[in-house]
Order: sequence, then structure tokens, then C-alpha cells
Amino acid sequence: MNAALPVLGFFLVVGLALGVRARRGKEMDLEQWSVGGRKFGALLVFLLLAGEIYTTFTFLGASGYAYSHGGAAYYILCYGALAYVMSYWLAPAIWRYAKAEGLVSQSDWFVRKYDSRGLGVLVSLIGVIAMVPYLQLQLTGLGIIVEQTSYGSISRPVAIWIGALVLGGYVMVSGIHAAAWNAVVKDVLVLVVVVAIGLYLPLHYFGGFTAVFEAVDHARPGFLALGEPSHDTGWFVTSILLSALGFFMWPHYFGAVYAAKDERSFRRNAAFLPLYQLVLLFVILSGLVAVLVVPGLADGDMSLLAITRRTFPPAVTGLVGAAGMFCALVPGAMLLTSSATVIAKNLLQELVPAVTEDRVPRLARLLVPVLTAVALYLTFNGGAAIVNLLLLGYAFVTQLFPSLIASLLRRNPITKWGAGAGMLVGTVVVSWLTLGEVGIGDLLPFLPSGLHHLNVGIVALVANIAVCLVVSAFTRTSVRVRPEGETARA
Repeated sequence: MNAALPVLGFFLVVGLALGVRARRGKEMDLEQWSVGGRKFGALLVFLLLAGEIYTTFTFLGASGYAYSHGGAAYYILCYGALAYVMSYWLAPAIWRYAKAEGLVSQSDWFVRKYDSRGLGVLVSLIGVIAMVPYLQLQLTGLGIIVEQTSYGSISRPVAIWIGALVLGGYVMVSGIHAAAWNAVVKDVLVLVVVVAIGLYLPLHYFGGFTAVFEAVDHARPGFLALGEPSHDTGWFVTSILLSALGFFMWPHYFGAVYAAKDERSFRRNAAFLPLYQLVLLFVILSGLVAVLVVPGLADGDMSLLAITRRTFPPAVTGLVGAAGMFCALVPGAMLLTSSATVIAKNLLQELVPAVTEDRVPRLARLLVPVLTAVALYLTFNGGAAIVNLLLLGYAFVTQLFPSLIASLLRRNPITKWGAGAGMLVGTVVVSWLTLGEVGIGDLLPFLPSGLHHLNVGIVALVANIAVCLVVSAFTRTSVRVRPEGETARA
């Protein structure tokens, strides 16, 4: 038995134990299970928000994109920092209204703001369609990480099944509290492991950081720039914009925001979280080192794990695997909690009369194994590059952005009909362009060549806003939209 296995096993047991113990002393009603009773302090909110950034994408996608596409990976450094700047104003406004109205899901926001249960159903569908593949991404990443860092002793399917059972088990018991407790362990592991690897690899193989870039540029001229046709400046800018606007549109981010004890947490965190984003620089740097040290990988997402196995002893590799495992378990817990809450409260309760208010908390917990099973099915029967899965999810949830921002205004220019029509058009455009593999250059060939690879989510967002405004102009007089601060209708 190699030394990596005990390390992986130990941290898996720690994650399960912390997740189950997190519910101790708490009465798990829906508010406690889904948003922690709104009692999380600044540190836990920081760890939850940071935990949603450092997912398996941190370990696999960022390094893999650097390995496969070079300079295109720099977009990953940019969008999070921009989103945190926006959160300085956005998160407190969301928290204040949610606390006053007792909201527990993202869909609740749109139901209250637009006085429309139908819009809440639509938002729920969009959110679940985006979150379940994101959960699939976490399980896929977990399987890859454990298989590689255990040196094949644990196969990918077995790792995915074990991770899914652990994840589903402690989420059923503790909800968001499980994610919060495990986020503490995860962030310590990620900081230690990622920074140590990012510092060691360039020094070990090239003697310094500048030498890495010089060596890569010499071996592959132009690789560190935006030279690929499909990753040009237009793609780069619109991918950053899409990801920044959609950053806080994920339903599980709303859960993390709702869980805060006070709004000051967000302003303090907005000052520090952009610095935390720099941790991703070490992941990207590791991917660039791998370009020369382990060339020719068929799957770029394997680059960080491949160079780790080549460079470090099994015990250290196991520690890397443990950090990657927590990078799946923490966001996975948030995704499961939010998805189950949204389906139980905003879909089934609205569509099935038998689902009364007192049954929703139990139903939400019972939905956890169902959603886990769906994610497992997609994991074993689907496939896409990790970054592409993430960008597709962002393209969907970003379609909620215009209506959310408008709902914060004193005079909302968008009606419930405009909001719903815009979201529908945006998601249809995203689905059509993505599933049909239609590029902007194919759709609008008369555009300058620099605009032929715009992110499809941004194109869909423009269509969304246009439809939103037009439909609202025709329906504004007949629909009353509730301003912020007004209590919900009984």
C-alpha cells in the first residue's frame, strides 16, 4: 500500500465526521438547514464564498487550461477579482432584503421582488439546470483527483461513488453547516498545498519564476499570448465579463449570502477576497511548468496531478489529493443544499398542492439522494472539458443578472413578464448556440474577425436585455412590481 492512501482515507473520514457533527445542537428547520439560521460570522462567510471559488476547477481546470491554451488561462485570474468588487455593493443589498423577507432561496428573491410565483418557478428551473452539471463537475473532478493521487489504487468510479455517498450523507444531516465546517479544513489545505506546489515547481525545474515563462515562450512561441483563433481578445474580454456578472448569480451563492449574521461581513470580505484570487496564479504557474516537464498529455486537466506524481513522494501526493477532494466536497455540499431547497420550496410546493409548508424541510432533505443520483448518472454518462462545463453554467445563470439588478432600483423598469421573457430568450440562445456548436462568426459572419469568438453567454445576455425592455414597455401599466423594503403580500 502506498503512503498516499492513508492520507486520503484520513481526510475523507475527517470530512464525513465534521459534516455530520455540524448539526449538533441545532433544530434543522428549513432556514437552519439551508441558510444556517442567518448566524454565520465574517470568517465563515469568507470561507464559504472562497470555498465556492476553489473547487475541483482550481486543481484541474485552471492548470489544465494553462497547459492546453497558455495565455487564455489568464482570464481565470480576472473575473473573480471583478466580481468581488461588485459584491461590496451587491451582497449587502441582497442580504438586507433577504433577512427582512425571510428568504431561503434565490428563487424566493424573484418571487418577492416581482410578486410572481411563476417567475420563481422559471428561476428555479434555470438554477437547477445550471447547478446539477456543476455538481457533476465536482464529482468528476473528485474521481480524477483520487484516482491519480492514489496511484490507481482507487479507481475513478469507486472514488466517485464513495465521494457521492459521503457528500449526500452529511448534506442530508447538516445542510449548509456541513459545508461551513469542511470549508475551514479545505481552505487551510488549499492554501498550504497550492502555494507550496506553485513555489516549489518553478524553483525545482527552472531555478526561478521568470525562467518558466522564458522556457515556455522559447519552446512554444506565442503560447503565452492570446494567439489561438478561438481564444482571441474578443473571447477573453467577454468570458471575463460573463463570469464576473454571473459570479453571484449561482443559487448556492445566494445561500452563502443569506447565511451571514450581518452585512458588514461582505464589505470586509470584498477587500480581502481579490487577494485570495492570487492563489490561482500558483495553479496556472504549475500548469505552465507541466507544459515542459510532462509534455504530450492527451487531457490537459491532468497536468497538475501528472507533475505532482512525477515530482513528489506518495505522502505529499496524498496531501494534494486530500486538498482536491475537499475542493469537491465543500462546493458540492452547497450545490446539493441549494438545489434541494429550490426544488422543494420553489418548484414542488408551487406545483403540487399536497406539499404544504411544514413538509418542505423534510422533502428538501429527501431530495438530496435523488439529486446525488442524477449527478452520478451525468458523471458516468456525460463528458466535457472542465472549463467548458463551468462556462456553460455561467452562461445560464448570468441570464438572471439583468432582472436582479433592476429589482434593486427604486423604480424597477422591468416587469415580471419582461423578466421572464428575457430569461427565456437568453437561455434558449445559450442552448441553441452551445448545443448546435454555432459560433458568433457563423451566426454573424459580417462582424470583424476579432468578434467572431465572443462568449455565447454575452450574446445571449444582450438578447435577454433587449427582450426584457421591449416586453416590459408593453406590460408595465398592468403589472405592479414591489419596491425594496415593502413587505410581502400575505
